[in-house]
Amino acid sequence: MHLTTDVLIIGAGGAGMYAAIEAARRGAQVLLVDRSLIGRSGATVMAQMTVAVAVGEEVPDHWEHHLADTLAAGRGLCDPALARLLCEEGPECIREMDAWGVGWARSDAASGRNHMRQVMAPGHDRPRCVYVDFLNTGPAVSRTLRTQVIRTPGIRRVGDLMVTDLALRDGECVGASAVHNATGEHVTIGAATTVIATGGLTRLYRRNSASVNMGGDGYALALRAGAELIDMEFVQFFPIGHLAPRMVGMDPIMWDPFRYKLGGRLLNGAMEEFTEQYGSAEQGKYVLTRDLATYAITKEVEAGRGSPHGGAYLSFQHLPVAELRKAFGPVVDRLAKNGIDLTKQAVEVAPIAHYHMGGVRTDTTMQTTLPGLLAIGEAVGGANGANRLSGNAITEALVFGRAAGRTAAGRLHASGRTRWDGTGVDPGTTVRGANTTNPAELLVHLQDVMQDDVGPFRTGAGLERALRSIRSMRSELHVERGDAPGHDAARLDWLDAHNMLLVAEAVTRAAILRTESRGAHQREDHPGMEDPWRLNQAITLSGGELQISQKAVPGIEAKP
Repeated sequence: MHLTTDVLIIGAGGAGMYAAIEAARRGAQVLLVDRSLIGRSGATVMAQMTVAVAVGEEVPDHWEHHLADTLAAGRGLCDPALARLLCEEGPECIREMDAWGVGWARSDAASGRNHMRQVMAPGHDRPRCVYVDFLNTGPAVSRTLRTQVIRTPGIRRVGDLMVTDLALRDGECVGASAVHNATGEHVTIGAATTVIATGGLTRLYRRNSASVNMGGDGYALALRAGAELIDMEFVQFFPIGHLAPRMVGMDPIMWDPFRYKLGGRLLNGAMEEFTEQYGSAEQGKYVLTRDLATYAITKEVEAGRGSPHGGAYLSFQHLPVAELRKAFGPVVDRLAKNGIDLTKQAVEVAPIAHYHMGGVRTDTTMQTTLPGLLAIGEAVGGANGANRLSGNAITEALVFGRAAGRTAAGRLHASGRTRWDGTGVDPGTTVRGANTTNPAELLVHLQDVMQDDVGPFRTGAGLERALRSIRSMRSELHVERGDAPGHDAARLDWLDAHNMLLVAEAVTRAAILRTESRGAHQREDHPGMEDPWRLNQAITLSGGELQISQKAVPGIEAKP
């Protein structure tokens, strides 16, 4: 099957849907595809918390203040232009979402002021983050965007389609090849502009908060097509992912909004507060940035002072039950069904892979280094530097999605509607016959390797051990071409492994080279930031081998 469109968007999370809406309302025909369900996969729908944006409705604010906090969190590695785009255009996107009926929480409705309610988050200098409610912001954003996608003429939606390769002609991206998961049918797509909106890579880790399709697909597609990646070593670990007791049907990162609103005590196995030993005393308030909290919990566990399951305790026992119920009544009831009573027990939490700061290098139009290919959302590297500021993820998805929609529509008007006809490009790879590797088993092994040796705290020896394991796994994953009709779980696992091993090697090799500790990249054998390492690491693929170079951060003069 061959399809043609003006704009192909790969990934239908928040960024992909906003890009589709913007391109379509500027006159482009859009094909929005996803390997899963349209608007119900990716990271946005899973986000429960808040959105950082300088709307300034409850306290005076300006996008420049938001930018200053974003740059500070990024530890000197942010692309200032991308970070500015995120912060400057964020308020417009949030107000457009408001007009679409997302339902941002309001205050002072009785007085007629009806302001968007804003709360503090780590790393911000003032209450800045809007939300729908503390456990439903992401689903509300996704639902609102899905509704707008359906209402906007010119958007065709195709789910269950796994893109396997980007199509190139004369050094330009002209579409993609894919496999329809349900039937095994090969599909080629010709497009004037292709947009990668596939999210991040946190599925690489055994303990993660990601959906199953967040294995770095977009990074692998971009690399194999010739685009450049940046800052791949920076993986953010969320410090208080749920660990114990067993909890069913609730998000492992749900504890963050409790701490936002109510405060919560981080305690070690002896039920003692400990963060002051690592540079900051929280005193019942949520003030530690994610990298520092991750460090403090990990070090307590290593010192033998962790909780029974290998984390730390998070306690709300100092709060009256009425205060808990006023803030989170329905959630308290859901916890009770899991046998968790916050007035009588502390829960155990531990760091969990949550977000990736690196990704595909783009400019502020979201154009990559490969003509015809754009990237958006968490697939983009550079805006967040070495550590993402809390609340910036959904803002980034909306702003970068809208910017890509503008660019894609503009490219259409400049180039016309001549499209690739689907010939001259390999239609993709499937796995049958002689391949004896069990890809599902290999994926589990990869997650263990990444968790143990390329996690929040790294050493040169551990990283080299991980690299050897990753390369061995890549050599085991033989390429076997052939037909695989119908739904084939092994085929999908193989395609995932094919992408994830390449991306894992990029993360690991970049981490080996960066001999310092900065933001989310912490080297136990190289503690502290080193000024000469105020550089971005760029990665390309040549002849099947990764090539890594160091480049000055945009807007900053390189030191001799």
